[in-house]
Amino acid sequence: MDSGGFLLCPLFLLFLFWCIISSESQFIRYNTTSTIVPGKLNVHLVAHTHDDVGWLKTVDQYYVGSNNSIQGACVQNVLDSLIPALNGGMCMHDEAATHYIDMIDQTTLGHRFIKDEFGITPRIGWQIDPFGHSAVQAYLLGAEVGFDSLFFGRIDYQDRAKRKGEKSLEVVWQGSKTFGSSAQIFSDAFPENYEPPSNFYYEVDSDAPIVQDDINLFDYNVPQRVNEFVAAAISQDGRVHALYSTPSIYTDAKHAANEAWPIKTDDYFPYADRVNGYWTGYFTSRPALKGYVRLLSGYYLAARQLEYFKGKSASGPNTESLADALAIAQHHDAVSGTSKQHVANDYAKRLSIGYTECPLLNISYCPASEADFSDGKNLVIVVYNPLGWKREDVIRIPVANENVVVRDSSGKEIQSQLLPIPDYIHGLRNYHAAAYLGVSPSVDPKYWLAFSAIVPPLGFSTYYVSKDKQAATISDRHIGYRSGSPNDTFEVGLGNLKLIYSGKEGKLTQYINRKRKVKESLDQTYKYYASYGDDFTANAQASGAYIFRPNGSSIQINPNGRSPITVLRGPIVHEVHQQINSWIYQTTRLFKGKEHAEVEFIVGPIPIDNGIGKEIATEIKTNLTSSKTFYTDSNGRDFIERVRDYRKDWNLEVNQPVAGNYYPINLGIYLKDNSREFSVLVDRSVGGSSILDGQLELMVHRRILNDDSRGVAEALNETVCVSNKCTGLTVLGKYYFRIDPVGEGARWRRTFGQEIYSPFLLAFAESEGNWGDSHVTKFSGIDSSYSLPENVAIITLQDLGDGKILLRLAHLYEIGEDAHLSVKSSVELKKVFHNKQINKVTEVSLSANQERAGMERKRLVWQVKGSSREPQVSRGGPVDPEKLIVELAPMEIRTFIININQ
Repeated sequence: MDSGGFLLCPLFLLFLFWCIISSESQFIRYNTTSTIVPGKLNVHLVAHTHDDVGWLKTVDQYYVGSNNSIQGACVQNVLDSLIPALNGGMCMHDEAATHYIDMIDQTTLGHRFIKDEFGITPRIGWQIDPFGHSAVQAYLLGAEVGFDSLFFGRIDYQDRAKRKGEKSLEVVWQGSKTFGSSAQIFSDAFPENYEPPSNFYYEVDSDAPIVQDDINLFDYNVPQRVNEFVAAAISQDGRVHALYSTPSIYTDAKHAANEAWPIKTDDYFPYADRVNGYWTGYFTSRPALKGYVRLLSGYYLAARQLEYFKGKSASGPNTESLADALAIAQHHDAVSGTSKQHVANDYAKRLSIGYTECPLLNISYCPASEADFSDGKNLVIVVYNPLGWKREDVIRIPVANENVVVRDSSGKEIQSQLLPIPDYIHGLRNYHAAAYLGVSPSVDPKYWLAFSAIVPPLGFSTYYVSKDKQAATISDRHIGYRSGSPNDTFEVGLGNLKLIYSGKEGKLTQYINRKRKVKESLDQTYKYYASYGDDFTANAQASGAYIFRPNGSSIQINPNGRSPITVLRGPIVHEVHQQINSWIYQTTRLFKGKEHAEVEFIVGPIPIDNGIGKEIATEIKTNLTSSKTFYTDSNGRDFIERVRDYRKDWNLEVNQPVAGNYYPINLGIYLKDNSREFSVLVDRSVGGSSILDGQLELMVHRRILNDDSRGVAEALNETVCVSNKCTGLTVLGKYYFRIDPVGEGARWRRTFGQEIYSPFLLAFAESEGNWGDSHVTKFSGIDSSYSLPENVAIITLQDLGDGKILLRLAHLYEIGEDAHLSVKSSVELKKVFHNKQINKVTEVSLSANQERAGMERKRLVWQVKGSSREPQVSRGGPVDPEKLIVELAPMEIRTFIININQ
C-alpha cells in the first residue's frame, strides 16, 4: 500500500465506534482524531456504505430491511460533517449506459437539494460501485462540477494487478483530449474493489464478528475488536497512525504531500473482474428499458423548455416527478439493466407517470390519430422542436383509412404518403397494447401516414389531418425478391443516397452517394452468440445480466426460406421490408433530403427451446481497411479510439476476444481508413465493437437462462404477459448509418446525433372548427430572425422559480473534429430571451450549486509525472453584462443562472 494508505471499513463500524468512544471509557481510548502525524504511515479509516436506489429491491423497499441502525440519533448528529464526502447526486449513476445530459441532470438535482437543505457543496466524487468508469465522468462530472478528487472501486483485474505492482492506483486523470490538464482530476482506484480489511466486513451475511456494544451482554466485544484492528494495522508497519477520516481529508493530505502523479487518459472500459468475467453484457441488458429511459430523457429536456415558456406552476402539472424518476433511472443498477425484474418494472412504472402521450406510437398504436374524421373533425398535431435551429423531419402516425389529407397551419395542403402497415406490426401492436395499457384496440389502422414537418427553433408548428374525398398518395409497392425471381438488383433512394440490393440473394449489397463520391460494398446480417452456461467447473463463468461470455464464435441467422423483400416507394420515403426469420423483422428507410439510412429492427421473442440463451447482434461489413481501430463515444460526448485486443495502460492477456473488445455506445461508433468513414448512430445505449477489420456490430437484445453470479441471482429472461400467458420480450429499436469521405463524418454524427436525442415532440388534439381562431399555431421561443449556431445546443432551459432560469449551452464538437465546426461560437442571450428583460447573468458550475469563478479559484491543482502533449486549450470568455453574448469553445459546456424581470 502506498504511503498514506487507504483502508476501508463499513459505515456502521465508524458510527458505532464514534458514538461509543464519546459516551463511555471502559476500554483503552485510542487517539482517532482526524489529524495527520508526519513520519508515520497515516492510515485513513474511511468508513462507507451505499444504498442502491433499486437493485434486489425497489427504491421504496429499501426503506425496510434487517438493519436500520444507521437511522439512529447518533448517526443523524454527525450527518452534516459527512455530506462533503458524498457525490451528492440523486444516485451513484452508471457510467456506461448513461447519456451525459442525464448524468448532469441527476447530479444537478442532488447538488441543488444538498445546497438548499444543508448549505453544503460536495467536493469529492465517489463512484465506488459502477462497472467501469468513463472519461466524461472524469472531466465533465468531475472537474467541471468542482470536485477535487474522484474515488472508485472497479477497474480491470489485469490493470489493477499492474497498478498495484507499480503503486500507480492513484493518478491524475485527463479525460478530455480537448481540455487536457485544464479539466484533470486526482483519481484513486481502490486496491481491492471497495472491500475492507479481512475480518472487518460488516455486510449482513458476513462471517466477521459483529461489534457488540451493549456492556451488559456476555458477547460485549468493543475493546477486543478495536485492539484487533489496531494490531492488523501495526502488522503492516510499526509506525502507524490510524485516524477516522473522509475522502476530503484524504484528498487534502495527498495534495499537501506535494508529489507528482502518473497521468491517466481515456477511460476504464471494458471492466473484467477475473478471467472470462467481462462486464460488457450490461451495455445491452434490458434494451427496452434503455430505450424508454432515452425516450423520456429527450422528452424531459423538451418538457422543461415548454414549462419555462408557459411559466412554472406550483400547483398544476409539472416536470418534477419525471425529474425524480429519470434521476433514479440513471443508477448503476437501473439503466444498466442489472436489477431484478420486479425492480426494472418499478423503474419503468415511475417513468411512465411522467409520460402519457401515445406511449406505443412506435408500434402504430395512437388512438388520437386513428379517430374517424367523417363528422368534419380534424386531428390537430402540434409538433415541437427542442433544438435551437430550424428543423425539417418526417412525422409518421397510424391512420384508419386512406382518404386523408394533411394541411399546414395556414390551411395549405402539403405532400403526404401512406405506407401499408405490415401484418407483424398489427400483432405486435395488439399484444403490447393489452400487456402495457390493458386495452384491446378497437381500430386496426391500415396505414402509416407520413409527411414532412418544418418547425422553427425552440418552437412548434401545427398540422391538420382530415378526411378527403380521394385517397392520399399510397406508396408504390413491389416485391424486390421472390423465390425464383430472375431480378438481380434493385435500387432505392430519393436523392443523393442510393442503396443497392441483390434480388437474387435478398440482401443489401452496396451504398452509393454520388454527390459525395462514395461507393462502398455493404453486407448487413444478424447473428447470435450462444450464451455460456454454468458448467460447475473451475473455469465456469456464465453469461448474465452483467457478464457477456459467448460460448464460441457467433452464429449467422440466415433467412428462413428466403422470405420476399417488400419495397415501398413514394415522394417522402422509400422503405425496404425484410423478414429475416420468424422472430426478426427489419425496415430500412431512406428519406427525401436526407443522406443517411434508418434501420428499424424488431427482435423477439428470442427462442430458447434448445435450452441455450442467445445474444443477438446486427453486423455490417464494409471494405474499409480499419487496421483493428474503431471509435466509440463516451456517454454521448467525446469519441475514444479503441484498438482491438489492445490496452494502452497494460499488456492485455486476451482470454475473451469478443466480450473483451465490446464497449458502451450511447451516441455512435465509427471506423475509418485513408479515404472513408463509416458511422453508425444508435437510439439508446448498446454494446458494440469491430471484431474484424471493416466491420461494425451492435448487440441489440439478450435472453439468457443462467445467472452470472454477480449478486442479482436471477437470469436475464424478460417476458411480456397477457392473461397469464407470457412470451419472451420483443424489442423494437433503430440505428442509423452513413458513409462519408474521411474527415467529413463528424458533422453528421454530431448534428444528427443531437436530433436523435431530441426528436420532435408530438401533441394531439381534436377540432371541429378552425383551430387557429382560438389557438396559436406557430411559435418560436427565441427571436424569429435568430437560430443557434449549428455546433451549439441548448441542453437545459429550466424555470427555477422566483425569476431564475437555468440555462446550459453545449458545444457539440471536439477540437480538430471538423474543419469548419470545431471552432468557437457565440450565442446571443438577448435573442434567446427576446421577450424577457435580463437583470443578471451568473455563470455557475456544471451542477449549478456554486459560482464558476469561485469554484475555479478553490479547486486543487495537481502535479503530474513526465510531460504529456497538451492541446491548445480554448474556453469562452466572460459574459459582457451589456452585450450578453456567450462564447463557447469546442466541447465546452457553460451553465448560467439568469435573473429576469417577472
